[in-house]
Amino acid sequence: MPPRIYLRPHALCVRTSRCPSSAPIVATYASLATATTPAPPIEQTVRSVPPVLRYPPTQPPSHKPPEVRKTQLHRQYQSLLKSSPLILLFQHNNIKAVELMAMRRELAIALRKVDEERLRNGQDGQYADQIRLQIIQTGIFASSLRVVEFFKPEDSTMDYAQHPTDPSTSTSAQIPQTTNSADDERFTHGLSRRAWEAASNRKLKTELEPLLSGPLAVLAFPAVTPQHLKAVLSILAPSKEFPAPKRKANPDYYEPAVQTGLQKLMFLGARVEGKVFDHDGTKWVGGIEGGIDGLRAQLVHALQGIGGSLASTLEGAGKSLWVTMESRKMDMEEKEGGGKKEV
Repeated sequence: MPPRIYLRPHALCVRTSRCPSSAPIVATYASLATATTPAPPIEQTVRSVPPVLRYPPTQPPSHKPPEVRKTQLHRQYQSLLKSSPLILLFQHNNIKAVELMAMRRELAIALRKVDEERLRNGQDGQYADQIRLQIIQTGIFASSLRVVEFFKPEDSTMDYAQHPTDPSTSTSAQIPQTTNSADDERFTHGLSRRAWEAASNRKLKTELEPLLSGPLAVLAFPAVTPQHLKAVLSILAPSKEFPAPKRKANPDYYEPAVQTGLQKLMFLGARVEGKVFDHDGTKWVGGIEGGIDGLRAQLVHALQGIGGSLASTLEGAGKSLWVTMESRKMDMEEKEGGGKKEV
């Protein structure tokens, strides 16, 4: 067993005999043991230090456990509703995975054709890769819709994830004087307790609530494009206005997997810019000639027609007044001339 070396407490430094006097002093364990901690500044003794946030800046505390799959689906459906101005709702009945894949394949082919046509016409907006048919959890989707519709945080309260307190750094997104509890009222994100309380008010009803029953599937659009909507309706819900593709043009559409899946799929309605549309309203949106550009041209034409009719109306009133004054003038001149002749 090697001998033990005991250090004296009063030994503060050690110099070797070979090193010069200007060599740096090497601190020993004894010097560290006898070191004193400096007193805190006076500001810390008067004011309390703000609490350290025990959560990442991009994930504040939520009302429900964030690691649960339902919470993540709730967050995903809220993002889908906020970022999709056009959503189609379908009710499915025991659709198999093979049938769903076949319908998605035909839908992607039809949407790519629309993108190619828009590209040839010089129009922007290629949405074929962003439009996808997906199965949803009806109860969680209904709750997410209630949060999006009824939870309106005040404009003065800054969102934690979107508006950081110090914009100079990306990691300083903090709400001052917050706690690590999910019950804090300063949290205004979609999974906060305030959002849950707003969604729990059963007295408030959404327009889409009668359709949210049974197994559902949604088809979300990143923009309101009548051309893409027309292609989707011709594939998933063909009708007289939107006929299905011919067998010669697309023979894969008439495969048993696709046709069996379409029989199990029923179109319910659409949500366009926060408003609910039925079958006829959705068909009207999809039947706009030329898409949004065509709708703008119709609006400009209508405004020009209104301006022309207003100008003609104002001009007609002036003309009628002029004709009336001229006729009165001629009448008075005739009476004056007739009186002079009689004299």
